[in-house]
Amino acid sequence: MRRLQANELSGRAEPGRRMTAPERGVRAYLDHLTVERGMSPHTVAAYRRDLNRYLDHLHDAGITSLDAVSPDHISSFSVALSRGATETRGRPARPPLAASSVARAVVAVRSLHRFLAAEGDTSTDPAAQVQPPSQAKRLPKAITVEQVQAVLDVPDRDTVIGMRDACLLELLYGTGARISELTALDVDDVSGLLDDPDRTRGLRLLGKGDKERIVPVGSYARDAIGAWLVRGRPALAERAKQPTPALLLNSRGQRLSRQSAWNVLQATAERAGLAAGISPHTLRHSFATHMLEGGADVRVVQEILGHASVTTTQLYTLVTVDHLREAYLTAHPRAY
Repeated sequence: MRRLQANELSGRAEPGRRMTAPERGVRAYLDHLTVERGMSPHTVAAYRRDLNRYLDHLHDAGITSLDAVSPDHISSFSVALSRGATETRGRPARPPLAASSVARAVVAVRSLHRFLAAEGDTSTDPAAQVQPPSQAKRLPKAITVEQVQAVLDVPDRDTVIGMRDACLLELLYGTGARISELTALDVDDVSGLLDDPDRTRGLRLLGKGDKERIVPVGSYARDAIGAWLVRGRPALAERAKQPTPALLLNSRGQRLSRQSAWNVLQATAERAGLAAGISPHTLRHSFATHMLEGGADVRVVQEILGHASVTTTQLYTLVTVDHLREAYLTAHPRAY
């Protein structure tokens, strides 16, 4: 495996310069993420960017020894990211980072020092008691039932592409699935749904961490799947150079990609007259919000969405509480 060089770890490091102890620690940690943890190049690159900023911070503080790092250095690093930086020592000015970006960088630093302590490179873990900055809860974005219906009404279900788009959209909203979970589906994954006369069979989805779950599928989504498989998919499958088991196909007869599915939804939302910013996750959020507003138990919604923690699902209850409060203020004669 190619070893990371000093100039890859910090913008101020020069090729051939002997690395400091903190730089060697970061290099060892990034190698650990790549080789032992098997993280993707994209993820490792994100860690490298955050830890490069940390190395610059330690350099400016005159820290050249790992054991010289204190909790105050890490806390001040968090503050520095929040405030931004002016141009100095050849480094360009940097605007303040968002709270989420600061929190991510602090988590990277905590993980680095935990690794160094476990490896015996430091006698203590100076980051153990340093917490990432708290972030304001962002309510999931959802659209109304009427807006969802407007989106679902857009595809021309008498055309091949329209049948495919209708199948995708009905599944997105009808199951609350992630876009990647749907584009990964094969024909065999849904064939059992159409053979089920009582319509009680669910759809098997493979979510994050390869966790499997079974979700119910409503009649509208089932009908859209059936129309697509019988009248739409065969026409696109004929265009493929090699056959594919994929349920959803692109215009060349190959598996529809996640990005292409995203583009389908955005184009459909625009045609429905909705503002920009609609994403596949918008339909997932809308599914959860509408389920809870309809009286579904939060644990049931958690299971359908595949959330590891009910805390994540409970964010949607905040949306419904806001909806109830608005209805109360509008309708009750003594609300004001």
